[in-house]
Amino acid sequence: MHETRSRRRNTTRQKLYEAAVTLIAEQGFSSTTVEEIAERAGVAKGTVYYNFASKTELFEELMRHGVTMLRGDLQEAAQTVEGAGGSRVDALDAMIRAGLLFIDRYPAFTQLYVAELWRTNRAWRSTLTVMRREVVGVVEHVLRNGVAEGELSEDIDVPLTAASLVGMVLVAALDWQSFQPERSLDDV
Repeated sequence: MHETRSRRRNTTRQKLYEAAVTLIAEQGFSSTTVEEIAERAGVAKGTVYYNFASKTELFEELMRHGVTMLRGDLQEAAQTVEGAGGSRVDALDAMIRAGLLFIDRYPAFTQLYVAELWRTNRAWRSTLTVMRREVVGVVEHVLRNGVAEGELSEDIDVPLTAASLVGMVLVAALDWQSFQPERSLDDV
């Protein structure tokens, strides 16, 4: 019984995440109401507050949820390549592909995430900073291993290179989605 309730709650939260990310990407955080999120998710307004104490908490959890999925996709891509005996450069290539696939699958989340990175006055700024560190940290790990194993130059500034790779994928994918949607994933 408890497992069914938990599964039902996760399904409801997923609906709320999807509704919130779409609405907030379309009209901004401040302009989006809890009523609109509930309506888009097909639930009562009280259901939103049952699952989240506030719209701000919903947004924070939404960002955390999305970044956790992205981090998992990146880690899985690197581990799959490494498990097959691939190089660290191969792992980085796989992570870039995984990042592009994620962004292609969740464009509204990505647009929202990138927009929020530019805003410094939000209540969830510290949460975004931690989440960004987690995603960049996955890339840093592969780079550090590549340097330690002699595959990559010791002169690499690992934190800057990792942040640059993550940023490059985000910007390239947003450009792809917005201005060049006819391009294939392989081309990008």
